[in-house]
Parts: sequence; C-alpha cells; structure tokens
Amino acid sequence: MPPPHLVATGIAAREIGVARSTLARWWAQDLVKPALITAGGHARWDVDDLKRQLRERPPAE
Repeated sequence: MPPPHLVATGIAAREIGVARSTLARWWAQDLVKPALITAGGHARWDVDDLKRQLRERPPAE
C-alpha cells in the first residue's frame, strides 16, 4: 500500500482541477510522471509534485 500522501489519478485530477481522463492522457503523452506505479499498473500521485511538474512544463506551442 502506498504512503498516505500518494493518491489515485481521479483524486489527483480533482486536486488540480482537470478531468481524470485529461491527467491520464498527459501521463500517456509523457507530459507528467506519477510518483509510483503499482504492480497492477495504476498511477499514484504526489499532488504537490504534480503541481510542480505542471509549473515547470514548457508552454505549449
């Protein structure tokens, strides 16, 4: 079981104000990286780190 500060994709998406599908798409496009991927292939996110990744991401063209 992950540490309590790691959350599932749906919760992380809600915390940053986007749909779960949007966060999943960003992950699939390698725009953001989860803190942990479970043995079953599910992402677990550190919301603070996710927010940092989004701040540091280069602007879209």
